[in-house]
This record gives sequence, structure tokens and C-alpha cells, in this order.
Amino acid sequence: MQKKIGFIGTGQMATSLASGFLKTQTVRPEQLFGYDLLSEASNRFAKITNGKAVGTIEELVKQSEVVVLSVKPQQMHEVLHALGAIRAHGFQPLWISVAPGLPITVYLKELGTTARLVRVMPNTPCHVGEGVCGFCLSEGATDEDAALAQSLLSTVGIAIRFPERQLDAVVGLSGSGPAYVYMMIEAMADGGVKMGLSRELSLKLAAQTVLGSARMVLQTGEHPAVLKDKVCSPRGTTISGVAALEKAGFRAAVINAVETATLRSKELANE
Repeated sequence: MQKKIGFIGTGQMATSLASGFLKTQTVRPEQLFGYDLLSEASNRFAKITNGKAVGTIEELVKQSEVVVLSVKPQQMHEVLHALGAIRAHGFQPLWISVAPGLPITVYLKELGTTARLVRVMPNTPCHVGEGVCGFCLSEGATDEDAALAQSLLSTVGIAIRFPERQLDAVVGLSGSGPAYVYMMIEAMADGGVKMGLSRELSLKLAAQTVLGSARMVLQTGEHPAVLKDKVCSPRGTTISGVAALEKAGFRAAVINAVETATLRSKELANE
């Protein structure tokens, strides 16, 4: 791929995406550019990726065929205003935003109604190449843009295209989901410690159990309920544990977490 890619905002997600592009040889270091209000952040990005830190947004856009907007939603309006001011120069890159909650219409007000835009919801496991990237496209984006986005985002995990109306639910499930899983791992480890295992071994057992269970779901294609039933023997230890989770409202709590995070994502568009 010969596309030059610039990142506006060079924090952890930008670094994770750029590292994925490099690891799979999708791009070369000299094709990467980074800009951040904090020069320490852009310099760190350049050091990790061997890309180039630039001093202004205009300089970055001028050199990039793909521009990744990786700032927080609260900062995005300021960035878009700056981009709108330089739009008259004729720059027309493919825009990729990883900010949650902001609909495509917000971007098009400053970038122009025909702008080619990909709105993405990645999650933090992108940092280890096991992420989920749900994405949607503006009307101005082409089939080639969709294929390019799919190729780039697949370097850090799986990439799935959705209609925009479903992207808030992607935020609530896979975007926020790692936090739910980390809480479960922590709680399982605490249970191990309570029952006499060391903290170190409890964490290792809990994390590997979650990892292996997830791979079973993905690789076998079987429904989680079927896999669960295969572990639950009559009057056994597992069904006793499952009954305790049901009594505590475990599944309802997780469902409510996804719903609440989804609704919060919708609220962000109005802030």
C-alpha cells in the first residue's frame, strides 16, 4: 500500500493503529505522520513508529492521503473547525474518525457534504492486535474507500461494517466491553485469592480462562449457551457456580451495562 497516513491526535489508539499498520507491512514508517497539541505526544508517536511528527494540522493534511482523527469527542469540534478553515486549499483525503458518539453529520458540517469519511469505533485490544473495529461510511465514500478502511482496520483485529444507526450499540458492546471483561477477570482472580490461591496465579488463571473461552466461541462457531452446557454436569461444581451468578443477576447486569453505555454514546452527540 502506498498511502500516506496522518494522525491528528497521537495517543494510545493512534499508536496502536499505526503499529498494526507497520506490523503487517501495510505501510512503511516514512508513510506515517503525527500531529498533537502536545509535542511530547507527537514526538513519542514518532519514536515508536519511526514516522514523522509535524508541527501543524495543515502540514499534516497536506502530506496525507488518509487522515485519522484520533482525539476525544470533546476536542473534535475544535479540530474540525481548524480543518474547515483549510478546506479551501483543496485537500481531499479519506477521513477516518475514531471518536465515539459523534455522528457523520457533525463532521460533514466542516469537511463538506461530499467528504469521504469513515467513522470507526475501535476498542483497546487493538493494542495487542485482537481488537474490534466497527465502522460506517459517509455517502461520499466510495467502494474503494470501504475496502481501504477494511484493510487498514483489519491489521489490529477484526473490522466489521455497520449502518451508522447501529454504531452506538457497537460502542456499548465492544467499545466499552473490555472494561466489563477486565472487571470479570479481576473478580474471578479475587475469588481465587479468597479460596487460597496466590494473586499472581489467580490473575493468570482468570485471564487465560477468558482468553481460551473466547477463542472457543470464535473457532467452534457454537453458541455460548451450548458451550456452557457442555461444562455443566449434573450436581457438579460449574452448575453450582452458574446458579450463583444467576442469583446475583450476572447476565442482567452485563446487558444493562451494554444498554447504558450505548445510551451514553448517543448523548455524546449533543454535548
